[in-house]
Amino acid sequence: MKILGFLMLSMVYMCSSGGSESNTELASLEMEEAAYDDVSYQEHDSSTDSDKNLEQQIIKTGNLRFETQNLSETKSTILKAVEATDGYIQNERSGKDYQSNYQELQLRIPSKNFQQALTIISKGVEFYDEKSISQRDVTEEFIDLEARLKAKRELENRYLQLLEKARSVKEILEIERELSTIREEIEAKEGRLNYLKKQVSYSTLTVYFYKTTVESGITHSYGSKIIQALKGGWQGISTFLLGILYIWPFIILLILAIFLIRRWQRKKALKK
Repeated sequence: MKILGFLMLSMVYMCSSGGSESNTELASLEMEEAAYDDVSYQEHDSSTDSDKNLEQQIIKTGNLRFETQNLSETKSTILKAVEATDGYIQNERSGKDYQSNYQELQLRIPSKNFQQALTIISKGVEFYDEKSISQRDVTEEFIDLEARLKAKRELENRYLQLLEKARSVKEILEIERELSTIREEIEAKEGRLNYLKKQVSYSTLTVYFYKTTVESGITHSYGSKIIQALKGGWQGISTFLLGILYIWPFIILLILAIFLIRRWQRKKALKK
Protein backbone atom coordinates (compact mmCIF):
# COMPACT_ATOMS: atom_id res chain seq x y z
CA MET A 1 0.00 0.00 0.00
CA LYS A 2 2.84 2.38 0.82
CA ILE A 3 4.47 1.78 -2.59
CA LEU A 4 1.13 2.29 -4.36
CA GLY A 5 0.60 5.59 -2.54
CA PHE A 6 4.03 6.85 -3.56
CA LEU A 7 3.40 5.72 -7.13
CA MET A 8 0.19 7.74 -7.37
CA LEU A 9 1.77 10.83 -5.81
CA SER A 10 4.76 10.53 -8.11
CA MET A 11 2.59 10.33 -11.22
CA VAL A 12 0.68 13.45 -10.18
CA TYR A 13 3.95 15.22 -9.40
CA MET A 14 5.50 14.35 -12.77
CA CYS A 15 2.42 15.49 -14.66
CA SER A 16 2.22 18.81 -12.80
CA SER A 17 5.95 19.47 -13.24
CA GLY A 18 6.10 18.92 -16.94
CA GLY A 19 7.99 15.65 -16.70
CA SER A 20 11.50 17.11 -16.30
CA GLU A 21 14.38 14.67 -15.86
CA SER A 22 15.17 15.65 -12.25
CA ASN A 23 11.52 15.44 -11.22
CA THR A 24 11.23 12.01 -12.77
CA GLU A 25 14.32 10.79 -10.92
CA LEU A 26 13.06 12.28 -7.65
CA ALA A 27 9.74 10.50 -7.99
CA SER A 28 11.58 7.30 -8.81
CA LEU A 29 13.73 7.63 -5.70
CA GLU A 30 10.68 8.24 -3.50
CA MET A 31 9.17 5.02 -4.82
CA GLU A 32 12.47 3.26 -4.26
CA GLU A 33 12.65 4.50 -0.68
CA ALA A 34 9.17 3.17 0.05
CA ALA A 35 10.16 -0.15 -1.48
CA TYR A 36 13.26 -0.32 0.77
CA ASP A 37 11.13 0.22 3.85
CA ASP A 38 8.63 -2.45 2.87
CA VAL A 39 10.84 -5.24 1.59
CA SER A 40 14.30 -4.81 3.15
CA TYR A 41 13.43 -7.26 5.89
CA GLN A 42 12.16 -9.77 3.32
CA GLU A 43 15.40 -9.36 1.39
CA HIS A 44 17.26 -10.11 4.60
CA ASP A 45 15.27 -13.31 5.01
CA SER A 46 16.07 -14.40 1.47
CA SER A 47 19.78 -13.69 1.99
CA THR A 48 20.02 -15.65 5.22
CA ASP A 49 21.70 -18.56 3.45
CA SER A 50 24.57 -16.34 2.35
CA ASP A 51 25.03 -15.17 5.94
CA LYS A 52 25.29 -18.62 7.49
CA ASN A 53 29.02 -18.18 7.92
CA LEU A 54 28.50 -14.99 9.97
CA GLU A 55 29.57 -15.44 13.57
CA GLN A 56 26.68 -15.52 16.01
CA GLN A 57 26.11 -12.26 17.86
CA ILE A 58 25.32 -13.15 21.48
CA ILE A 59 24.58 -10.77 24.37
CA LYS A 60 25.54 -12.50 27.60
CA THR A 61 24.53 -11.34 31.10
CA GLY A 62 25.06 -12.84 34.53
CA ASN A 63 23.89 -12.28 38.11
CA LEU A 64 25.65 -13.55 41.24
CA ARG A 65 24.47 -13.18 44.82
CA PHE A 66 26.25 -14.75 47.78
CA GLU A 67 27.24 -14.29 51.43
CA THR A 68 30.83 -13.60 52.46
CA GLN A 69 32.69 -13.33 55.74
CA ASN A 70 34.91 -10.48 54.56
CA LEU A 71 33.59 -7.77 52.26
CA SER A 72 37.00 -6.22 51.61
CA GLU A 73 38.65 -9.50 50.59
CA THR A 74 35.76 -10.42 48.32
CA LYS A 75 35.86 -7.03 46.61
CA SER A 76 39.62 -7.39 46.18
CA THR A 77 39.10 -10.77 44.49
CA ILE A 78 36.52 -9.27 42.15
CA LEU A 79 38.82 -6.37 41.24
CA LYS A 80 41.59 -8.86 40.43
CA ALA A 81 39.18 -10.74 38.17
CA VAL A 82 38.26 -7.50 36.39
CA GLU A 83 41.92 -6.60 35.88
CA ALA A 84 42.88 -10.09 34.71
CA THR A 85 40.12 -10.14 32.10
CA ASP A 86 40.57 -6.55 30.81
CA GLY A 87 37.14 -5.52 32.08
CA TYR A 88 35.92 -2.51 34.02
CA ILE A 89 33.42 -1.56 36.72
CA GLN A 90 30.37 0.18 35.27
CA ASN A 91 28.39 0.77 38.47
CA GLU A 92 29.06 0.31 42.17
CA ARG A 93 26.92 0.69 45.26
CA SER A 94 27.09 -0.33 48.91
CA GLY A 95 24.91 -0.01 51.96
CA LYS A 96 23.48 -1.54 55.10
CA ASP A 97 20.09 -3.01 55.78
CA TYR A 98 18.51 -4.53 58.90
CA GLN A 99 20.51 -7.77 58.82
CA SER A 100 23.58 -7.19 56.65
CA ASN A 101 26.17 -4.95 55.04
CA TYR A 102 26.33 -5.34 51.28
CA GLN A 103 28.10 -4.25 48.11
CA GLU A 104 27.04 -4.56 44.50
CA LEU A 105 29.33 -4.25 41.50
CA GLN A 106 28.19 -4.19 37.89
CA LEU A 107 31.06 -5.41 35.74
CA ARG A 108 31.65 -5.18 32.01
CA ILE A 109 33.80 -8.07 30.86
CA PRO A 110 34.99 -8.85 27.31
CA SER A 111 32.72 -11.67 26.14
CA LYS A 112 35.64 -13.97 25.35
CA ASN A 113 36.83 -13.62 29.00
CA PHE A 114 33.42 -13.96 30.67
CA GLN A 115 33.93 -17.53 31.87
CA GLN A 116 37.42 -16.71 33.16
CA ALA A 117 36.05 -13.84 35.27
CA LEU A 118 33.27 -16.07 36.57
CA THR A 119 35.80 -18.73 37.62
CA ILE A 120 38.02 -16.26 39.50
CA ILE A 121 35.11 -14.64 41.35
CA SER A 122 33.65 -18.03 42.30
CA LYS A 123 36.76 -19.11 44.19
CA GLY A 124 35.92 -19.38 47.89
CA VAL A 125 32.17 -19.05 47.36
CA GLU A 126 30.54 -21.99 49.14
CA PHE A 127 26.94 -21.28 48.21
CA TYR A 128 25.13 -18.96 45.80
CA ASP A 129 21.83 -17.41 46.85
CA GLU A 130 21.44 -16.69 43.15
CA LYS A 131 23.48 -17.57 40.08
CA SER A 132 22.01 -16.93 36.66
CA ILE A 133 23.62 -16.69 33.23
CA SER A 134 21.52 -15.71 30.22
CA GLN A 135 22.28 -15.40 26.52
CA ARG A 136 20.34 -13.51 23.86
CA ASP A 137 20.98 -14.13 20.18
CA VAL A 138 20.79 -10.85 18.25
CA THR A 139 22.35 -12.16 15.02
CA GLU A 140 19.13 -11.73 13.03
CA GLU A 141 18.66 -8.13 14.19
CA PHE A 142 22.35 -7.49 13.47
CA ILE A 143 22.02 -8.68 9.85
CA ASP A 144 18.76 -6.81 9.33
CA LEU A 145 20.22 -3.52 10.60
CA GLU A 146 23.28 -3.85 8.39
CA ALA A 147 21.08 -4.59 5.35
CA ARG A 148 18.84 -1.61 6.04
CA LEU A 149 21.85 0.66 6.60
CA LYS A 150 23.38 -0.41 3.31
CA ALA A 151 20.13 0.30 1.48
CA LYS A 152 19.70 3.69 3.13
CA ARG A 153 23.28 4.74 2.34
CA GLU A 154 22.80 3.78 -1.30
CA LEU A 155 19.62 5.81 -1.36
CA GLU A 156 21.43 8.75 0.23
CA ASN A 157 24.06 8.66 -2.52
CA ARG A 158 21.36 8.60 -5.18
CA TYR A 159 19.73 11.69 -3.67
CA LEU A 160 23.12 13.46 -3.53
CA GLN A 161 23.62 12.74 -7.22
CA LEU A 162 20.14 14.04 -7.94
CA LEU A 163 20.84 17.18 -5.90
CA GLU A 164 23.65 18.07 -8.30
CA LYS A 165 21.19 17.90 -11.21
CA ALA A 166 18.45 19.95 -9.52
CA ARG A 167 17.48 23.07 -11.49
CA SER A 168 14.99 24.86 -9.26
CA VAL A 169 14.85 25.96 -5.63
CA LYS A 170 11.76 23.81 -5.15
CA GLU A 171 13.59 20.69 -6.31
CA ILE A 172 16.60 21.48 -4.11
CA LEU A 173 14.43 21.98 -1.01
CA GLU A 174 12.49 18.78 -1.64
CA ILE A 175 15.65 16.73 -2.15
CA GLU A 176 17.27 18.21 0.96
CA ARG A 177 14.16 17.38 2.98
CA GLU A 178 14.32 13.77 1.82
CA LEU A 179 18.06 13.67 2.57
CA SER A 180 17.44 14.96 6.09
CA THR A 181 14.87 12.22 6.73
CA ILE A 182 17.14 9.50 5.36
CA ARG A 183 20.11 10.71 7.41
CA GLU A 184 18.03 10.69 10.59
CA GLU A 185 17.07 7.08 9.86
CA ILE A 186 20.71 6.21 9.18
CA GLU A 187 21.81 7.78 12.48
CA ALA A 188 19.11 5.90 14.41
CA LYS A 189 20.07 2.56 12.86
CA GLU A 190 23.79 3.24 13.36
CA GLY A 191 23.11 4.05 17.02
CA ARG A 192 21.20 0.81 17.51
CA LEU A 193 23.87 -1.21 15.69
CA ASN A 194 26.69 0.35 17.75
CA TYR A 195 24.75 -0.38 20.95
CA LEU A 196 24.36 -4.02 19.96
CA LYS A 197 28.06 -4.27 19.09
CA LYS A 198 29.02 -2.96 22.54
CA GLN A 199 26.59 -5.33 24.26
CA VAL A 200 27.97 -8.26 22.28
CA SER A 201 31.63 -7.31 22.78
CA TYR A 202 31.29 -6.79 26.55
CA SER A 203 29.15 -9.01 28.76
CA THR A 204 27.49 -7.64 31.89
CA LEU A 205 28.08 -9.42 35.20
CA THR A 206 26.34 -8.11 38.33
CA VAL A 207 27.85 -9.32 41.61
CA TYR A 208 25.96 -8.76 44.89
CA PHE A 209 27.73 -9.92 48.05
CA TYR A 210 26.88 -9.31 51.69
CA LYS A 211 27.95 -10.02 55.26
CA THR A 212 25.32 -10.86 57.86
CA THR A 213 25.50 -8.86 61.09
CA VAL A 214 25.20 -11.17 64.15
CA GLU A 215 24.09 -10.05 67.61
CA SER A 216 26.66 -10.91 70.31
CA GLY A 217 24.73 -12.67 73.04
CA ILE A 218 21.16 -13.15 74.30
CA THR A 219 21.36 -10.43 76.99
CA HIS A 220 22.50 -7.83 74.51
CA SER A 221 19.84 -8.91 72.05
CA TYR A 222 17.09 -8.78 74.72
CA GLY A 223 18.32 -5.41 75.97
CA SER A 224 18.32 -4.13 72.42
CA LYS A 225 14.71 -5.26 72.05
CA ILE A 226 13.74 -3.39 75.26
CA ILE A 227 15.40 -0.22 74.00
CA GLN A 228 13.65 -0.57 70.67
CA ALA A 229 10.32 -1.11 72.45
CA LEU A 230 10.83 2.04 74.58
CA LYS A 231 11.75 4.02 71.49
CA GLY A 232 8.69 2.67 69.71
CA GLY A 233 6.45 3.60 72.66
CA TRP A 234 7.81 7.13 72.80
CA GLN A 235 7.35 7.42 69.06
CA GLY A 236 3.75 6.32 69.47
CA ILE A 237 3.11 8.96 72.15
CA SER A 238 4.70 11.65 69.97
CA THR A 239 2.54 10.62 67.03
CA PHE A 240 -0.58 10.69 69.21
CA LEU A 241 0.18 14.20 70.53
CA LEU A 242 0.87 15.49 67.03
CA GLY A 243 -2.41 14.01 65.90
CA ILE A 244 -4.26 15.84 68.67
CA LEU A 245 -2.64 19.12 67.60
CA TYR A 246 -3.93 18.58 64.08
CA ILE A 247 -7.54 17.98 65.19
CA TRP A 248 -7.80 20.49 68.08
CA PRO A 249 -10.55 22.59 66.39
CA PHE A 250 -12.78 19.50 66.19
CA ILE A 251 -12.10 18.70 69.85
CA ILE A 252 -13.18 22.23 70.87
CA LEU A 253 -16.36 21.92 68.80
CA LEU A 254 -17.09 18.53 70.37
CA ILE A 255 -16.64 19.91 73.92
CA LEU A 256 -18.87 22.90 73.08
CA ALA A 257 -21.55 20.59 71.65
CA ILE A 258 -21.50 18.39 74.77
CA PHE A 259 -21.74 21.49 77.00
CA LEU A 260 -24.75 22.87 75.09
CA ILE A 261 -26.55 19.50 75.11
CA ARG A 262 -26.09 19.11 78.87
CA ARG A 263 -27.23 22.70 79.48
CA TRP A 264 -30.33 22.11 77.40
CA GLN A 265 -31.05 18.87 79.32
CA ARG A 266 -30.75 20.71 82.67
CA LYS A 267 -33.14 23.48 81.59
CA LYS A 268 -35.61 20.86 80.41
CA ALA A 269 -35.38 19.05 83.76
CA LEU A 270 -35.98 22.30 85.73
CA LYS A 271 -39.13 23.09 83.73
CA LYS A 272 -40.61 19.73 84.68
